[in-house]
Amino acid sequence: MLDNAGIKIALGEKISCEQIEGINDNMSEAHYHEFFELYYLESGERCHILNNEYITIKPGDFILFPPYAMHRSFGRENIPFKRILLYFYTDQIESESMYQKLLNNCGYYHRNKNNSFSIHRILEMLLAEEENTNKFSKEYRKTLLNLLLITILRQAKPEERVNDKNRISQVIHYIHNNYKEILSLEILSEKFFISKYHLSREFKKRTDKTIVQYINKTRIMHAQRKIMETKKSLTEISHETGFASLTHFNRIFKAETNLTPSEYRKIYFCKKKISLA
Repeated sequence: MLDNAGIKIALGEKISCEQIEGINDNMSEAHYHEFFELYYLESGERCHILNNEYITIKPGDFILFPPYAMHRSFGRENIPFKRILLYFYTDQIESESMYQKLLNNCGYYHRNKNNSFSIHRILEMLLAEEENTNKFSKEYRKTLLNLLLITILRQAKPEERVNDKNRISQVIHYIHNNYKEILSLEILSEKFFISKYHLSREFKKRTDKTIVQYINKTRIMHAQRKIMETKKSLTEISHETGFASLTHFNRIFKAETNLTPSEYRKIYFCKKKISLA
C-alpha cells in the first residue's frame, strides 16, 4: 500500500495526514521513523507489534509511536479496515515540556468516550487541510496538531517516575541523535546511570538486538541514505556515520545488506536510470 503521507514527509513536509482503507495489508518486517506517528483506527481490527509488545486495536483506539520505535502492523485475513495516519516532526510540538511529556506517554490508547470524538474530529480537520495551499495553511496545521496533542495528553495517565521502558527509549533516542560519535555499551551505561548488565538485558528485551547491533544498523541506514542522496565518497560517508575506518564500514555494511557499499551504490543508480528511462 502506497504511503502518501510518508512520501510528503520525505519531500520536506513537517506534518502529513492520510486516510486509507485496506484489506490483507500486512508488514512483513518492523521499521521505524525519525518522526512521531499516530495510527488511529476508524473501522475493522489491526494488530501491532511495538518494540516486541503485541497490541490489538479496535475502532476508536489509536497508537502514538515515538521516533525510532521499531513497529509493524498486520491484521487477520480478509478483515477490511480504515485508518488515519498522522506523521509529524518533533519541531512542530509547541514546547519542550509537551515534547517530553509526549515521549513519556507514547503507546496504546483505548477508545475514551470523553474525548474520542474530539480526537477524531481534529484528525478529520487535518485531513481536510492536507491539500490546502491557502495562506497560513502550515500554521493552521501546526495549530491543529498541537490541539490534538494537548487533547491526548489530557487523557494520558499522570507522568510517573522514569522506569526501565522510558530509560531504554532515552538510550534509543541518544543513539539516533549521536550515531556519528563513539558509542559503546560502556559509554551508554555511564551516561544513563545503568549497569552494563541491566542495560544490555533490557535493551535486548525491548529491541531484539544488542547495543552493538542496534548502533551498527542505525549507522548503516544513515549510510544507505547518504549513498543514495549524495555524491560523497564512501570514505567520507563512513566517517560521517561513525565508522572508524573504511574497512570496518565495508564489513558491517556487507553484513547488514549482503552488498558492499560500492555494489549498493551501483545497483541503486542502475535502478534509478531504468525508472527515468
